[in-house]
Amino acid sequence: MELTPSELVVLGLIIERPRHGYDIEQVIERRGIRQWTDIGFSSIYYLLAKLEKRDLVHTTDSRAAPKSRRVFQATDLGRQVATQNTLTYIRGPHRVAHPMLVGVSNLWLLPQRQYTRALRDRLAQVEQRITAVRQAQAAQAPLPLPAREVFSYSLSLLEAEREWLAQRAEVRR
Repeated sequence: MELTPSELVVLGLIIERPRHGYDIEQVIERRGIRQWTDIGFSSIYYLLAKLEKRDLVHTTDSRAAPKSRRVFQATDLGRQVATQNTLTYIRGPHRVAHPMLVGVSNLWLLPQRQYTRALRDRLAQVEQRITAVRQAQAAQAPLPLPAREVFSYSLSLLEAEREWLAQRAEVRR
């Protein structure tokens, strides 16, 4: 059974420990998960309903209880499916559509000067993201291993992009 990245993130947070929707939102916010997934605040309960319908999570609370107070737990099937999907996501590279590549493929539309300025602007934004990720990481120490790895990987990608941008924009750090 295939899970979307958003479904796997929410299910993984529930496997980490039983949670209610608002708690999931707080963890997503604290860990900066929205930096790398498309989980909106309003989609959390939608995702929980989908996972529950597929018997990947359950709640012992009454269905009549308010959505925000229902505590979700992973089922055995949920743990198995999450494990399989996690391995799939880690094992092989996946094609990721990246808007930067669309822009670069159309460079012939821009004068060199404008391209360089855009690269410098992006470099400044990447620097800000690196700072924000490092601050979020430090504010939550100690982190569980999955969160540490997400921060580490995210920082590695951002630092690689920073290096590429700095070379292309001929900017010295």
